[in-house]
Amino acid sequence: MYLTVLTAHSWLRWVALLAGVYATVTLLTESGGVQARGRAATLGLVCMVALDLQLVLGLLLYSGLSPTLRAVSGDFGAAMRDPVARFWAVEHLVLMLAAVVIAHVGRVLARKAATDSSRRNRLLVCFGLATILMLLGIPWPGMRGGRPLFRI
Repeated sequence: MYLTVLTAHSWLRWVALLAGVYATVTLLTESGGVQARGRAATLGLVCMVALDLQLVLGLLLYSGLSPTLRAVSGDFGAAMRDPVARFWAVEHLVLMLAAVVIAHVGRVLARKAATDSSRRNRLLVCFGLATILMLLGIPWPGMRGGRPLFRI
């Protein structure tokens, strides 16, 4: 079960990341047309749903499926002194959880906006921040604790 959840979590990150990047770029470059706003809203929704699924899968991994996190929970103090263990125990979780929360807040704030310009700006800021947080929280190859780009 661990490998199935980990593989799904790994592949789904690309959906969340690409939807976040594409929504942000669309919001940055849109000319205010109805099609562009609709496309940005759809991409934002896809990003948010993918982030929610990522969160569920990630919590399954954190709740005991991951052998790395089981080892970390055995001695949390020692894990905080190890940069790789700290990344998995704290940094990855905090950055990704913040991305999920900010994406949700952005959609709520956009729905409550009085004008199209305000709606666009709120979505742009929130999805832009969520995308940056995702980029920072992904365990890229080459970094300490990095993982492969694609799991098979």
